[in-house]
Amino acid sequence: MSVQAYQQAAARAESPRDIEYRLFGQVTRALMTASETEALEIGARMDALDWNRRLWSVLAADCASNGNQLPAPLRANIISLSLWVNRHTSAIMRNEAEFGPLIDVNKMIMQGLEPRGEASAAA
Repeated sequence: MSVQAYQQAAARAESPRDIEYRLFGQVTRALMTASETEALEIGARMDALDWNRRLWSVLAADCASNGNQLPAPLRANIISLSLWVNRHTSAIMRNEAEFGPLIDVNKMIMQGLEPRGEASAAA
């Protein structure tokens, strides 16, 4: 691999925060698409809901780990949000709730993760 190719690859490498932002974007788009599908299209709706639930479960597990360096109050809030996502997802699956609140929470998280500084100025 040439030095130039390595430098280009390194410049394109994403930070963990960028990866989280991108993943939330993908999951949120899937939720938005699922929210517009007919209730009878259970598979598409469930796939998006399951993906979102798994994302939040991973975040909660990471926040519960001893090595997590986020401030304790923020970690507790993320874990609480994960529990809420789990309950709200179950309610959607039972046709007792709507997708909107899940989408809104994900969008708010994305706003907090949004790239800033030199990286976003270059984009």
